[in-house]
Amino acid sequence: MPFDVASVRGLFPTLGDGWIHLDVQAGQQVPDAVASAMSTGLRALPVDPRGAYPQALAAAEVEQNARRALADLLDADPAAVVLGPSRSVLVTALADAMSAADWDGEVICSRLDDEENIVPWLRGARAHGASVRWAELDISDGTLPEWQYADLVNARTKVIAVTLASSVTGAIVDVAQIANYARDSGALLVVDASSAAPYVRMSMAELGADVVLLSPARWGGPRMAAMVFADPARLESLTRVSMDPRSTGPRRLEAEPMPASLLTGVVASVEHLAGLDPSADGKRRRRLTTSLDSTYDYVQRLTHYLVNSLTQLGRVHVVGADTHRIPAVSFVVDGVSAAKVAQRLADNGISALSDVPSRALTRIGATDVGGAVTVGLGPYALPYEIDQLARVLGSFG
Repeated sequence: MPFDVASVRGLFPTLGDGWIHLDVQAGQQVPDAVASAMSTGLRALPVDPRGAYPQALAAAEVEQNARRALADLLDADPAAVVLGPSRSVLVTALADAMSAADWDGEVICSRLDDEENIVPWLRGARAHGASVRWAELDISDGTLPEWQYADLVNARTKVIAVTLASSVTGAIVDVAQIANYARDSGALLVVDASSAAPYVRMSMAELGADVVLLSPARWGGPRMAAMVFADPARLESLTRVSMDPRSTGPRRLEAEPMPASLLTGVVASVEHLAGLDPSADGKRRRRLTTSLDSTYDYVQRLTHYLVNSLTQLGRVHVVGADTHRIPAVSFVVDGVSAAKVAQRLADNGISALSDVPSRALTRIGATDVGGAVTVGLGPYALPYEIDQLARVLGSFG
């Protein structure tokens, strides 16, 4: 059955504010079910999950439910799900937990990644004297050619950090191919799937990654993050980061427990994703598969319409117009700064992002012409909203 966007829009109370929300990279709008769950959790579970009394036991159960929900997104083991306040905090914890031998070599970072999967590795490399090599993007279309890893990866490669999909160009990366190189060299492959997760059905086995990063805010969940390991046993080989010397399993890499109010929101947000297609049935993993496939088909059609609409405007230049992408698009307007474009859009009730910190956009040259505007489509986006965007951009002449 066709994707029922009208029903999906009814799940988001904030869509009644009169604005067109094209800023999903800053966080999708929050479904009512998620907001309600977090409110309930805040009132009922204000305590630390470590304790033997009822509230603490309930908080501990919520924590486990959050690990299970996030594991279902990747068909992973809940015992391998590390929770934290942000991607940067979690990646930093991983880098700190690695031994000196883990750093005795080279780290490969990608210019297509968000800073959260770059900066902690650069800092760790500096601290341990490791070399850093870069995977470069194709500036003509904003993609990351996988073939270059054949030359980049060698016997000294210890870590490969790469995104599954760019938050600015939308380009989807063939991580499975990079995983082959990582396996051959014995390198740790850390994949940031934050931008892809709201749209792309994934599994740890198919990705071939050792670690996958997730950001629930990207699909309407709370502002926190998760780091999912392919093998839970790897956690025991890492230095403990937790303030609790008795911590085991994923808690070893969690400095402190996450608030139960956020974790109730995580569970509700994954259930929300699983219910976007009302025809989805069965266990949550199966419902996620059906709903994400339906969502992807819908936003792909909208993204095609968005790119076509923008490329027909004489002064607008789209980055990576012909690439296979998630619904994230960056563009520049000839002779107009990104800040001015974003302000014009805001004056007309459209939320968009300007000058997003991005090594990819810098490499492409967007900063040399006043910066780029980045827009993204949630599952609640409509064609007429794209028409409104094009109308406002057309007013620049």
